Amino acid sequence: MPEDSEDPFRKRTGVTRRGFMATIGTGAVAAATVGPSATAEAAPGAEIPDAAELLRVTLTINGRSHRLLVEPRWSLLYVLRERLGLTATKLGCDRGECGVCTVLVDDKPGYSCMMLAVESEGKTIVTLEGLMRGEELGPVQRAFVEEDAFQCGYCTPGQVMAVEGLLRANPNPTMDEIRTGVSGNLCRCGAYAHIFKAGQRAAELKKQEGGRA
Repeated sequence: MPEDSEDPFRKRTGVTRRGFMATIGTGAVAAATVGPSATAEAAPGAEIPDAAELLRVTLTINGRSHRLLVEPRWSLLYVLRERLGLTATKLGCDRGECGVCTVLVDDKPGYSCMMLAVESEGKTIVTLEGLMRGEELGPVQRAFVEEDAFQCGYCTPGQVMAVEGLLRANPNPTMDEIRTGVSGNLCRCGAYAHIFKAGQRAAELKKQEGGRA
């Protein structure tokens, strides 16, 4: 190796090879000492809320009580899907326009995206999963299958819950009442005629089964 005074690297950079290697070694030791846990910053949006910011709630969903810690801003829809794994309730517009997130709140259809989880405490919540009997479909669900009341199927959970809520309040609806009952639920595929027929068929099935959900 040439003397430092004749080192081409030093002539180009002003730093000797020995000095450069010593600097690299010092940096590596410092990085190993500090470690990634001390230097890494949390990714944006990944902040864990302080325990003081969480509220303890007890939600009654599909006949079961769930004790949860929730942020005050969390919607019922978010808690159903992301905290309880009840994913039959879908996320659509997230602003109370499409109806895909409809659940029953004290037997009445409501948009779960527009309800805070903390507001739901003390109420009886029913989701699409709650209409089933084990692996067996409930009468409204079966009516939708029999009448082919869907195409893409994304709006179907909300449509089923709207019909279920209607029939709990009015077991013998007219066709106009069925249309009104599902008017808050949009179907981009345009399967409304079949959805209305499914509402009629669901009323018949419920009568046959003694009005059971």
